[in-house]
Amino acid sequence: MPVLRPPKPFDFDLTTERFRAFGPDLANLWEDGAIHRVVGAREVRMEPAGKGVRVEPLDDETRPVVGKLLGFEFDLAGFYEWAQGDSVLKELTTRLAGFRPPLAPDPFETLVTSITAQQVSLFAAFAIRNRLIERFGRRVGRGWSFPTAKRLRRARHDDLLALGFSNRKAEYVLGLAREPLDFAALASLPDAEVKAQLVSLRGIGEWTAEWFLARHLARPRAWPIGDVALDKAVRAFYPKTHDVRAIGERFDPFQNLTAHYLLTGARLAP
Repeated sequence: MPVLRPPKPFDFDLTTERFRAFGPDLANLWEDGAIHRVVGAREVRMEPAGKGVRVEPLDDETRPVVGKLLGFEFDLAGFYEWAQGDSVLKELTTRLAGFRPPLAPDPFETLVTSITAQQVSLFAAFAIRNRLIERFGRRVGRGWSFPTAKRLRRARHDDLLALGFSNRKAEYVLGLAREPLDFAALASLPDAEVKAQLVSLRGIGEWTAEWFLARHLARPRAWPIGDVALDKAVRAFYPKTHDVRAIGERFDPFQNLTAHYLLTGARLAP
């Protein structure tokens, strides 16, 4: 099985912890010490191999998806050097050394996933997401493909209600599936313009737009205002914080990585 060499530093267990933290994620299934994801028409298996990642199959189609899923895009070395000036982040980058926040490879999947997570726990969101995948996705080996916008355009409102979506979230997802979004063009825009286009869509607010910047586009300054877990993590690590939005400026230009390290550090607190 071919081995992919990730950028240093890299820790496979820490990087993939999210796929075990909130219950099964059928689109990124953790099983037998490996991640299984469908890319195109094939199941891709990713598992640790010394300092690398054993990937099968590994080719021009699967390599960029694996790299994105395992956070290869992040400038971790630069973040670690910068973090030495902050006592909290200095400790976190030592404790979580090699953690690369996983990125969502597909933009439509990213937005639908964020909609399912609005105002519910991540455990509940993953359960609903999994039912959506089982109903409208496609199984390939052990993995499942996330439903495409084309597939969801054929879904009915009642279909989504039966899966656990609220009335509004069902409307948001079906509306998004019918929206002629040019995701490639969107990815070429500055952060503010990406957010402006996204929040113009029904069901997409600032929180969802920021997570799109953070978890799909890996924009370094993304700071998910309004995220309850991030708010708690910030206040736990920085007890004197009065304004979570404003403290984001303190972490410039590494707001995105800071958010992920605070969230993961709080979840894995010793």
